[in-house]
Amino acid sequence: MTLQSMTGFARSEGSSGRNRFSWELRSVNGKGLDLRLRLPPGLERLEPDVRRLISEKFSRGNLQATLNLTVTETQVEAVLNRDALAAVLALRKELGDVVDPAPLRLDTLMGIRGLVEIREAEEGEEAVAARDAAILGCLGEALDHLRRMREGEGAALAAVLKGHVERIAELAAVVEADPSRSTEEIAKRLSFQLAALLQEAPTLDRDRLHAEAALLATKADLREEIDRLKAHVAAANELIDKGGPVGRRLDFLAQEFNRESNTICSKSNAAAVTAAGIELKVVIDQFREQVQNLE
Repeated sequence: MTLQSMTGFARSEGSSGRNRFSWELRSVNGKGLDLRLRLPPGLERLEPDVRRLISEKFSRGNLQATLNLTVTETQVEAVLNRDALAAVLALRKELGDVVDPAPLRLDTLMGIRGLVEIREAEEGEEAVAARDAAILGCLGEALDHLRRMREGEGAALAAVLKGHVERIAELAAVVEADPSRSTEEIAKRLSFQLAALLQEAPTLDRDRLHAEAALLATKADLREEIDRLKAHVAAANELIDKGGPVGRRLDFLAQEFNRESNTICSKSNAAAVTAAGIELKVVIDQFREQVQNLE
């Protein structure tokens, strides 16, 4: 599977009988799958199927689906109001001795308001079923187009994310290799600080000072942070290579990356380590910003 961006656009057109229709799909970032449907009046019954088809393709993103429908050929029919006709005929019979009993002409009947209604012909059940099936099939095509577009952007994002993860690994290696992290360097620095303290205050408890120095040396060690960074780098690369809807998990790893970089900066006792920690934070922010675009 490949990574998917949550941003994309797709359009698909189709026809059935005298109906032409088109779907327009727009997708942007979202915490979950938020669907907004715009269906023409009378086609609201399609909404459950539309939601099902979209949910089968995507798991995240604010997605708007718009269906446009036009009728290419207008067919009309004349509908007789039989109750009104019966009333007219009854009145004619009742007034037969009063008015001219000549036979009623068609043009006379057509001129009676409400007797005959000219309206657009309704489609039969089979035609409606065929149209609905064609509309849903057209939606499936649009969803496939949208998925391919999102996967294309996801592939581009994967390359960017890989670059960020590689840089995080490089900076972790810089921190790990810095001379200030060596046991000898830490011991040398603490010995110098202890000597300065004892010179200023010779009455201080030497054993207590050495115990505190040993504790500080332990706290200053960055081994755990470096090991966790390496583990997070491996996990991030695995998720990117795996693909699919991994945006949430990569976002969690971005938080963990940031936690380790903060600790490295707070424990740092060398300018080079601090600089690497600050750059780590910049790269991690860039990584997390891109991750927000992933499904």
